[in-house]
Amino acid sequence: MDPHETTRALEAVNATIRSVVHGQPEVIRQVLVALFAGGHVLLEGAPGLGKTLLARTLARALGCRFRRIQFTPDLMPADVTGGNIFNQAEHRFEFMAGPVFTEVLLADEINRAPARTQAALLEAMGDRQVTIDGATRRLARPFFTIATQNPIESEGTWPLPEAQLDRFMLKVIVPSPPKSVEIAILQAHLAGFDAASLDEATITPVLDAASLVRAQDALRRVHVEPPVVDYIAELVGRTRSHRSVLVGASPRASVALLSGAQVIAVAEGRDFVIPDDVKELAAPVLRHRLILHPEAEIDGATAEEVVAELVRDTPTPSARTR
Repeated sequence: MDPHETTRALEAVNATIRSVVHGQPEVIRQVLVALFAGGHVLLEGAPGLGKTLLARTLARALGCRFRRIQFTPDLMPADVTGGNIFNQAEHRFEFMAGPVFTEVLLADEINRAPARTQAALLEAMGDRQVTIDGATRRLARPFFTIATQNPIESEGTWPLPEAQLDRFMLKVIVPSPPKSVEIAILQAHLAGFDAASLDEATITPVLDAASLVRAQDALRRVHVEPPVVDYIAELVGRTRSHRSVLVGASPRASVALLSGAQVIAVAEGRDFVIPDDVKELAAPVLRHRLILHPEAEIDGATAEEVVAELVRDTPTPSARTR
């Protein structure tokens, strides 16, 4: 798939989702960046903002298999990965695949499950495989995880371990809609739209799993000039020496910025990356990877402010065209 075909594929999926999900253009754009870059995304927002609807609509637009896991305090790792079940009729164990064996996975309210169960996704997200009873089983391509968490409630929740947060390419904040968008949502419901019954929404797939994989592979060939590579390394490196940061971003963040910027470039109709592509993704790539000093948090510092300062202060290379 060439860059022009990939651009058209991105536009088609974007248009299909926006025909169903109202008023979240930046959220949809960032989710598609993670998808086409081969990463995973963590959506943070209050209940009722359309996070589940977005995931289900995306899977339908892609023509991909979709599974949903509702994370709860009593969820066990085997409920995510599956396990070996003894077949009494044939006197042998058979593997029963869990919901992680899919192409688009919604991990709903992931912070409601204990760390042990959250970690069941870690290997799947990082290596696209799971190990059960000593046997390693590969996951299909594509494999895309959309996890959600509610930032409001703290009772009955567990914070995600840093190692798992780092596996999410992007952390996307889902805002509440303005009044104009809420009116559009109400009008859609008056017209008969039911989010619980997407079959009636007649969503036509505009891509398939094989085409998505080809697009993901093609995006790796988008040109990145050495000064832009140096800019990414400098920006991420500065997170490790910032006065307010206890633990900065890892090289995985640099790779995420690079891969995401390649998707942004193609979305804008280019086959080369410019610094503005990197800047657009700095906050969603870095906001969940920075651990601030306790003193800085007491003084009111936030990861968002640190990232904004780093983007402002890091010298930007001049944009070059090919």
